[in-house]
Amino acid sequence: MQMAILPGGEKQKRALGRGLSALIPQAGAVPVQGEISDRNVLRLPIEAISRDTAQPRKSFDEAKLRELADSIRTQGLIQPVLVRKNGQGYKLIAGERRWRAAQLAGLREIPALVREVSEGQAFELALVENLQRADLNPIEEAEGYQRLISEFRLTQEQVSQKVGRDRSSVANALRLLAL
Repeated sequence: MQMAILPGGEKQKRALGRGLSALIPQAGAVPVQGEISDRNVLRLPIEAISRDTAQPRKSFDEAKLRELADSIRTQGLIQPVLVRKNGQGYKLIAGERRWRAAQLAGLREIPALVREVSEGQAFELALVENLQRADLNPIEEAEGYQRLISEFRLTQEQVSQKVGRDRSSVANALRLLAL
């Protein structure tokens, strides 16, 4: 279990699946199936974290960032960013979209995992994180929305608020299921 940090600084328990943490050993730590405990996650001031200009992802879709910011406002930041110490602050390794969206959402602090890695190791981790991400295909996304509507009795507007998407995006995705 890990804690999601909501905009007001409140904590909300969230389950965290396997992720980048499974690839990064901690000195003296006993790996537990890639699980991250609250002890490993720090709440860092957002302004203490800087982006890595050498990271693999160069472009960011502003509309998608706003959607993610909306989701963070309602659900909190579920997955911590990965950073390394850099002078008096920290430099992002993975999670720049989350970091940018958290700023848009007005968070002052974000959950972060701090790792001691070289610049080369940091780049490898950033690349792997971007390559391993497998977004839902449009049909899977639409089926997920449909399940929220049919099984959990949500409206399209409620779904859009819960997932941080425009209502029109949810409606358009659902139209795919009618084809």
